[in-house]
Amino acid sequence: MSGRFEERSYELEHIDKGDYTPAEYEGCLAELRRVNRWLGDRSALRRSVLPDIERGTRRDFTLLDVGAGTGELLREAATWARRRGVSARLVGLELNERAAEGLAEESRGFWEIESVRGDALRLPFADAAFDYVMCSLFTHHFRDEACARLLREMARVASRRVYVIDLHRHPVAYYLYTTAGRLLLHSRLVREDGALSILRSFRPRELRGLAERAGLTEVKVERRFPYRLVLSAGF
Repeated sequence: MSGRFEERSYELEHIDKGDYTPAEYEGCLAELRRVNRWLGDRSALRRSVLPDIERGTRRDFTLLDVGAGTGELLREAATWARRRGVSARLVGLELNERAAEGLAEESRGFWEIESVRGDALRLPFADAAFDYVMCSLFTHHFRDEACARLLREMARVASRRVYVIDLHRHPVAYYLYTTAGRLLLHSRLVREDGALSILRSFRPRELRGLAERAGLTEVKVERRFPYRLVLSAGF
């Protein structure tokens, strides 16, 4: 049984294939908001990215979130910065037009946050345009070579550090998610794609290897609850 988890799966998720209706997509976004409240990456952000920014910042910083989804982590960063009296410019990038619109809608009231539509593999920004660049639950959507290319692009537009938060491919994570999903999740996309995301995700040595292939240095990969990996790196 454990052999299923030895290698990454490259089976495409529904969200990658686009085989869903507009209603299913809207339902997926609504359910993802609930799931993110339970299992979102705010804890990983608070325990890794934000402390690093606090140590390295003056009174302002810029942060790009690639594949930002609904912008949950950008809003967390904005709230964190406000509490500390730090000025922040926070940009979320999404390829999907509806996702970019949704990010802007969800982030009303956060003047620090800007939504940009663009390709993660060809980021529409100048070299070193941001202090920090991150992505969350995003790299597992790419095959290894494309993932390394993504990391190179992220490093290109970052002047300080790059961060990746993603899933840890582990049998316990998979079976916990699929068991809970049958009982609690209504959206086909969230239920099926979430399970497949775990099979497409990484083990620590794999994520480190991709960062090194991309030319990143000072690479560190840490395990975070619940079954998350956080990579941080320089260039």
